[in-house]
Amino acid sequence: MNLVARLQTLIANDPRRLRILQQVRELDLPDCWVAAGFVRSAVWDHLHQRSDSPLPEDIDVIWFDRSQTSPARDAELETVLRQQDESLQWSVKNQARMHLRNGDAPYASATEAMRHWPETATSVAVRLNEQDEVEIAAPLGLEDLFELIVRPAGRFKDEKQPIYRERLSSKNWQATWPQLKVLP
Repeated sequence: MNLVARLQTLIANDPRRLRILQQVRELDLPDCWVAAGFVRSAVWDHLHQRSDSPLPEDIDVIWFDRSQTSPARDAELETVLRQQDESLQWSVKNQARMHLRNGDAPYASATEAMRHWPETATSVAVRLNEQDEVEIAAPLGLEDLFELIVRPAGRFKDEKQPIYRERLSSKNWQATWPQLKVLP
């Protein structure tokens, strides 16, 4: 089974993650995905042979629309999601403005924005299409994610490497997933 099919099956067999994908789909946002730890943790827990994969502390929802770049719009969407499920910490970010915070050139899409995230294994997102099929966005591939490799992406290999190192230290992923191979 190829990596895309493996990830689709893994997410499709997780009722909590499917419920979240349904809630996010109901927002009807353009180029909208649930990303980062939501996907990464599910895969790493599975590869560590854990029968249960807890949801991450925050649920990262990314979308892309140049006509709605106000942070207030993201806050409104977080409120809508919190009203549906207040047990979750929602983080909604329109990627059309995030290049400003990150010191990058403007992004063309949510998937393009993920190319500028710190690690290859984190630059993965999922969503449910109208046929209830899990779609995958992985602009940097799925190999590192499934091979338990934490590797810096893009500018985090060189000019942003201090940010990458600080992130590794603060996340302390190896305490939770000891089989990870962390690359400098």
